[in-house]
Amino acid sequence: MAGTDQLSVVFSALADPTRRAILADLAEGDATVTALAEPLPVSMPAVSRHLKVLERAGLISRARSGKWRASHLEAAPLREAADWIARYREFWDASLTRLDTHLAAVQAAATDDKEP
Repeated sequence: MAGTDQLSVVFSALADPTRRAILADLAEGDATVTALAEPLPVSMPAVSRHLKVLERAGLISRARSGKWRASHLEAAPLREAADWIARYREFWDASLTRLDTHLAAVQAAATDDKEP
């Protein structure tokens, strides 16, 4: 994805449920393509293509150990994405707090209207 910022590349990689499943598996420990493909409803070549996308996004690294090539989760890009999202979480938390305050006022007014 030439010319695209790294955060966009990370979010693009995370947009696919198969890639998210692969990352979840790698959070448990390093794994080979064969091990990663086993629980997925896709072919081994498809898993290899997903791994290439994750590697380009910096979300995984791959290393050879003998004849096996294991994939390893790289968490730093996930931290950057989480930090970006956290800024908007503050917005939503503030919005929900305002909504709670408004609903409490509406309920209090409704209770006041019912009292003789």
